[in-house]
Amino acid sequence: MWENHRIEDVATPYAWERDPRLVWEFYQGRRRQLLEVVPNPAHEALVVLENYLEEFVLITQNVDDLHTKAGSEKLIHMHGELCKLRCEICGEVVIAMEENHLEDKFVACTNCDNERLRPHIVWFHEMPLHMREIDVAVADCDVFIAIGTSGHVYPAAGLLGIAQACGAHCIGINLEPPQNVDLFDEFHQGKAGDLLPKLVQRWTSSM
Repeated sequence: MWENHRIEDVATPYAWERDPRLVWEFYQGRRRQLLEVVPNPAHEALVVLENYLEEFVLITQNVDDLHTKAGSEKLIHMHGELCKLRCEICGEVVIAMEENHLEDKFVACTNCDNERLRPHIVWFHEMPLHMREIDVAVADCDVFIAIGTSGHVYPAAGLLGIAQACGAHCIGINLEPPQNVDLFDEFHQGKAGDLLPKLVQRWTSSM
């Protein structure tokens, strides 16, 4: 997954400070890959669920744009987005997926004098984005569904505990039982692309 790089060398703020060229080229490769991938049936099933429900929030740890490509609109990217770049000086965040944005040379900020934007990604040792909004949404939900997550990475792994403590019905879907599987009211083991379309069809037909 990390192209034979150590996480410490390409996915921390210290790596960016130490060797920005290596980090930049690594993420430019990931950003170019966005042009080659398409949503799977799980992404599409979530769009069906969103369109069916009056209230729905999709919180994703993924940094790709597959949920958006599938048609999700009520979406929070807590770990950032590969399709965007951010200025560390003025804070400007821009969608940068034109051909000239995907080359190995750095992209400059058009809002200030900074000659080097960084990937709009939450690296290890950085705080996830939109945590206040996420905590409010989870604490207020009636049903909490966790899909394809190991339950190891915090603070995302702690959202299940918040939902359970606030009385939500908690549903898990994962290839293997996650670390916090005991907190789910029901757990479905398997591939999200196989299970989620069937579950969404069942839920929407019984509501």
